[in-house]
Amino acid sequence: QVRLVESGGGQVQSGGSLRLSCTTFGISFSLFTLGWYRQAPGKERELVATITGGDTANYADSLKGRFTISKDYAKRTVYLQMNRLKPEDTAVYVCSAHAERRDYVVWGQGTQVTVSS
Repeated sequence: QVRLVESGGGQVQSGGSLRLSCTTFGISFSLFTLGWYRQAPGKERELVATITGGDTANYADSLKGRFTISKDYAKRTVYLQMNRLKPEDTAVYVCSAHAERRDYVVWGQGTQVTVSS
């Protein structure tokens, strides 16, 4: 069964760091673009970062330099390292897997990140 399971969310003070994990099941890393999106209260879901099957990373312009996406093939996990967090980073962060050769996408259940000032 294809599914994504996120972990690592929580509450942190402004300036702190968190690392989110998304463990994948039933997904071939080379055939999917894995990504992180976030949705803050009252706002639309927005792209945070993606990493392709060929390991090319892409970031929202506003987050470059603070966030890093990576993946561990052995652990079947994609990570989002978030540094110098700000209160405006508070959101539910959701993992995604988009098939690169067909119209198919899987979403995780989301993990809450809260940054206090």
